Amino acid sequence: MLDDTDRRLLRHLLADPGLATAALADRAGVTTATCWRRLERLRASGVIRAEEAVIDWRALGYAVEVSLRFTLDKTNARAFDEFLAAAREVPEVIGIETFLGRVDVRLNVIARDMAHYQEIYRRRILVLPHISDIEALMLIATIKESEGLPL
Repeated sequence: MLDDTDRRLLRHLLADPGLATAALADRAGVTTATCWRRLERLRASGVIRAEEAVIDWRALGYAVEVSLRFTLDKTNARAFDEFLAAAREVPEVIGIETFLGRVDVRLNVIARDMAHYQEIYRRRILVLPHISDIEALMLIATIKESEGLPL
C-alpha cells in the first residue's frame, strides 16, 4: 500500500506536522506537486485522518493528570453506553478508552492541583452511572509519547 516515498513523507510529517507542503516536499526529495498529490491520496485513503494541535496541559496550569480505570456493573445492558455518555460531559476528561478484560473503561482526567482533582473526583466522577470499581493511577512523568509508527 505505501511505497518508500509515502513513508518518507509520513516520517517528515510526523516529525514536523506544521511543515508547508513545499518544505515537506523538499525534505522528502519530491516535487511540491507530487507531495500534494500523495498527501491528498493518503488523506482520501484514511492513512492521514487529521492534523491536530497537541496541547501541553501543564503549560495551561493543569499540573495533575490521573488515569482512572473503571469496572462497570454489567448487569444493566445499557451500562457502557450510559457511562460513556456521562463521561463525555465531564470537561476535565481528556481521554476515554474501552478495553476487554478486567478493566472496562479508562478515563484520563486533568486538574489544576490536588484540591481541584478532589473536587472533580467527588462531584463529577463518583456520580457517573454503573461504576462497580475504580482504580486511580496518578501520572508522575511521561517517558515516551508518540503516535507515529516506525515508517
